[in-house]
Amino acid sequence: MTDQTPAPTRRLRPMRVLLIALVSAAVALVLTLVVGNFMPAAAHQCPAQVVKGQKIDAAAVGLLAALTGTGEGRGYADMAFKDDAGAPKTIADFAGKRLLVNFWASWCVPCRAEMPALDRLAAEYNSDQFMVLPINLDLGAGGLEKAEKFLADEKLQNLPLYADSSFSAFERLKQQAVAIGLPATLLLDEKGCELAVLQGPAEWDTQDGKNVIDTLIGS
Repeated sequence: MTDQTPAPTRRLRPMRVLLIALVSAAVALVLTLVVGNFMPAAAHQCPAQVVKGQKIDAAAVGLLAALTGTGEGRGYADMAFKDDAGAPKTIADFAGKRLLVNFWASWCVPCRAEMPALDRLAAEYNSDQFMVLPINLDLGAGGLEKAEKFLADEKLQNLPLYADSSFSAFERLKQQAVAIGLPATLLLDEKGCELAVLQGPAEWDTQDGKNVIDTLIGS
């Protein structure tokens, strides 16, 4: 006759419970540090500015209809890149100015088509209140030279050359589902806080584009 008496339930001893709790706390701490160091935009570094995002969204019509107002609290003050001399920069270095941060590459056809409009916008709007801040993403040896050649060939004299050959700045946007391809544009307030996002190119020097920038500056 088979003994079908259920096996006794195994009880956790107090020391085992304490050990599991300590291990769980340690794992949670590690995950918190990883998220904080490698995914800073998810930490909502800025206060939510929904109303400002809505104002920009309402201004984004016509040729700028693809732009989306956000203001959810993502911050990019610590986003790193370099200038044309290789000196390190972050968005925080431009504190006090509203920014149009455009991610581009010389191999990206829609980026190349968009850059002249950004150059004209920069010529008209760059000031102590606002700046067009392009960040080039040409990778590998010679990437910076390709970007320099493109700017020179197109005579884009109002766009400075900043670059992130590591691609980490754009990877940050991809991780947060902010952008998935080039070109991509962030509209930031004077503290580096996101107010709007555009995936794809735009005719920035049109009246539709200028209306959006006027709203950003006035926000």
